[in-house]
Amino acid sequence: MKNDTIIELRAVTKSFGNVNAVDGISFGVRPGEVVGLIGDNGAGKSTLIKILSGVHQPDSGQILVRGQAVRGWNAAKSRASGIETVYQDRALAPQQTITRNIFMGREIKNRFGVIKVKQQYAEANRLMRDIGFTSKVFDPDSPVATLSGGERQGVAIARALYFDADLIVLDEPTTALSLVETAKVFGFVDNVRARGRSIIFIGHNIYHVYDIADRFVVLDRGQVVMKESKAHIASAEVLIKHMQEIAQLAHVDES
Repeated sequence: MKNDTIIELRAVTKSFGNVNAVDGISFGVRPGEVVGLIGDNGAGKSTLIKILSGVHQPDSGQILVRGQAVRGWNAAKSRASGIETVYQDRALAPQQTITRNIFMGREIKNRFGVIKVKQQYAEANRLMRDIGFTSKVFDPDSPVATLSGGERQGVAIARALYFDADLIVLDEPTTALSLVETAKVFGFVDNVRARGRSIIFIGHNIYHVYDIADRFVVLDRGQVVMKESKAHIASAEVLIKHMQEIAQLAHVDES
């Protein structure tokens, strides 16, 4: 039977000293879906991101890529599996052009090691239009410093797509953005999803996560405490209520 899961974690744990940062987490991501990953500070989101990107190896549990268990998980295997992470700071060079930011460190070169400038420009232009850059004010030679926060997220997403990412992890992509800029980021995410690629969308703003995600995974103190499809949750307010009820039950259990 064909496995349609891009990546799956099974009972994955990661500890730092006596702290169980990730404690038996299991969940997967399917093609063409946006998974909203939610949790308070200290819930384990940052550690989970670093496990997905290969920065941390789990202490125990399994990581499966398209149904096949992967041993010796690391950053190279994560990237080879089609996983790209866009961290909150986006790791962009503002004074450089959009093209240079997309290809920085992984330039297109000929057999003599010379960068193919025209090809990079053409690819950057295609990516910009594919993900939804509709403004003619910007072109691939525009400095990233001239872009808004939402548009910079678009450049980071375009960079991930060029390198054949099947799954893009977005770490707090709408933090400090206006409603208009948040809508731009949502547009970029919608275009990625429409092309059959997947997103893990990590955010503190429940309303933002609810608006864009197809499914929700809620973390609390290193554990998955809720997994639910958006089809079963009528509104962001209902999602918040469920999260509050789960937190209250956890508090009762501890006391």
